[in-house]
Amino acid sequence: MFKHILIATDGSDLAEKAVEQGLNLAKGLGAKVTAVTVTPSWAATVPGEVAVALPVEEYMRATKENATAILSSVEAAAKRVGVACVARHETDRFPAEGIIAAATETGCDLIVMSSHGRRGLRRLLLGSQALEVLTHSTVPVLICR
Repeated sequence: MFKHILIATDGSDLAEKAVEQGLNLAKGLGAKVTAVTVTPSWAATVPGEVAVALPVEEYMRATKENATAILSSVEAAAKRVGVACVARHETDRFPAEGIIAAATETGCDLIVMSSHGRRGLRRLLLGSQALEVLTHSTVPVLICR
């Protein structure tokens, strides 16, 4: 059925549930996994007032360290369950955009990710990356809640 699964994670507890589900699915199907975490650009993340206190170099270093920790955790979990996993850090993209690009560029045939299930004003302000991926992906998407 699915041969190459993209598992998207931001390192949150909720995303860890999707990682677990994605790895278990991959094991059951004999599929390989690409794990991805996405870092938005500095300009999109840091408002003008904070830019003085958080220079771009510091932001890049911190996001690289964070992504390495997140992806190392997924690789270790994949190793424990016996699934081949390649880690990928997408930078300077909005999360949904980076997830879809990673799936396309690596030839994944399923995307597994979590959704925070935000509603109302929180959804309006924070957006829904899961909805963006669902709307724009050309491959099936499994959303874990």
